[in-house]
Amino acid sequence: MAEHLLLRLEAPLMAFGGEIIDHRGVVRDFPGKAALTGLLANALGFDRSEGARHDRLQARLVSGALRLREGQALRDFQTANLSGGDRGWTTAGRYEGRAGGAATYASPHIRQRDWQADVLMLVALRLNPAEEAPRLEEVASALERPERPLFLGRKPALPSGPILLGTISAATVSEALRAGAGRLVRRRGDEPVVPCRAEWPTGEGEMPGARQISICDERRWETGVHGGLRQVMRGELPCKGVVS
Repeated sequence: MAEHLLLRLEAPLMAFGGEIIDHRGVVRDFPGKAALTGLLANALGFDRSEGARHDRLQARLVSGALRLREGQALRDFQTANLSGGDRGWTTAGRYEGRAGGAATYASPHIRQRDWQADVLMLVALRLNPAEEAPRLEEVASALERPERPLFLGRKPALPSGPILLGTISAATVSEALRAGAGRLVRRRGDEPVVPCRAEWPTGEGEMPGARQISICDERRWETGVHGGLRQVMRGELPCKGVVS
């Protein structure tokens, strides 16, 4: 048995990025390793220049997610006129400049951004090896009192409430998700069992009907590019009750 953190991810809007094709930034149905690494690193106060610390945290992360409320998909059409003198807000609490074109000749950037609205997701995660810093209890403490404001994928996607749900002992990530789902569900005796979509690492539990797929959801933090192919399971876990 191993200790896992349970995270409640709920927000009016959230977006865990996938591959970007042309000007369209699609989102994944589940938060990938890079997204969760960024969330934890932000809470811990890692500086974005500390690529090696991010890479190590990502390598230790073992996680899965369960969609308890599907919500709905939205697509945002954006036009942005970005020039060399523009500045933007950062979670470090200070402005950040950019090296864009001259203001006189700047042209609008047209892009589409996908979002997921009114989704409730449960994440179970642990760190291997457990004794290496930062330890799981340090991560839990950071999520309760983060060094910087936390967001779910993009800066405007602020969580509806506290992210940390608690801890749970389980042999695998899929067991932690099954057991942890009860903490986010209001049970009634006549409520039917509802299948909820889930994703967890290969080797972290089995479920009838689940299938193995390859995903690319890691980031090479020192170079700033995405990469890394890994195997995960996609399937449905039975959940009984009405989501609170």
